[in-house]
Amino acid sequence: MSDIRFGLIGYGAWGRHHAAAIAKTPGARLVAIAAKTEASQAAARADYPDAAVHGDFHELATRNDLDVIDVVLPSHLHYEAASAALNNDKHLLLEKPMTLSLTDADALIAAAKSKGKLLAVGHELRLSSLWRQAKEMIDAGEIGDPLYALIELWRHPYRQGADGWRYDIGRVGNWILEEPIHFFDLARWYLSKHGEPVSVYARANSAQPGHPELQDNFSATLQFAGGAYALISQTLLGFEHHQTAKITGTNGALWASWSGAQGRTRHPTFSLRHFDGNDIHDIQILKPTGELFELDDQMGVIVAAVRDGAPLHATGMDGRWSVAMCLAAQESVDRGTIVPFSL
Repeated sequence: MSDIRFGLIGYGAWGRHHAAAIAKTPGARLVAIAAKTEASQAAARADYPDAAVHGDFHELATRNDLDVIDVVLPSHLHYEAASAALNNDKHLLLEKPMTLSLTDADALIAAAKSKGKLLAVGHELRLSSLWRQAKEMIDAGEIGDPLYALIELWRHPYRQGADGWRYDIGRVGNWILEEPIHFFDLARWYLSKHGEPVSVYARANSAQPGHPELQDNFSATLQFAGGAYALISQTLLGFEHHQTAKITGTNGALWASWSGAQGRTRHPTFSLRHFDGNDIHDIQILKPTGELFELDDQMGVIVAAVRDGAPLHATGMDGRWSVAMCLAAQESVDRGTIVPFSL
């Protein structure tokens, strides 16, 4: 059976991890890389001498020897690169946030549908042996009817990104679209029994004089129909990288935690505890978890989806919902009011 041929757009810090994940995935082959600078192009040639290297991602998108294009660029470039991939009849793996606007998200979903191509969004936490185990236990009724979720991250400040794009609100969109977007996705996923979210109320502040838009502390309440709700909270003024998810239901509770010196580590500590209403159980997690491990798994999902029609872990509509929740949360911060969803 022939390999699924990947083109990678973006060869920065996270793009290099994507390249490594593609290269190690059975049934995948890294055929071409697009990188902006001469230095990153040289690094790509040195790391993957069998891959063609382009300076223009539009040129890569027109190649006829690619099945999938993986887009790992600063957020403001997602729509342009993703459109180039779909319009050239390629399946698409698009890093989060899918886009910076719902109009652009809708356009990508429509393009994928018209071309008959897959559109996957990089919500890799859904593939985690830890966070996914919590979801499976919720769906199996292990805590009864889920009513509440608290998803929290304590971490060090964001990396600047190439040319400082992550600290430029015009290019990043807002900081809720950076890491909290993953937690909105998990909350929607964990409480999916209650349908889609109906409203959000959020608060945020900044420790950076003159830059209130760069929100170091952020918290939101995501409301679902029927009374279920989730709290999502993050600080960038902490240290290391510590994430927890606590979910309670009518007949029990789950407490998942993950810690590392940094987010991209292959040596984290993690645990999952389950309260069944009477006793507390430590749930064994047999496979290491962390975004680097889930990135490897994500490539396997894409190969299986393209080759065998297997389901995606996160679709274009999932990506759209994540963007919608983050944009509404930023609107709530700006207005100081509850913002309803009307999708």
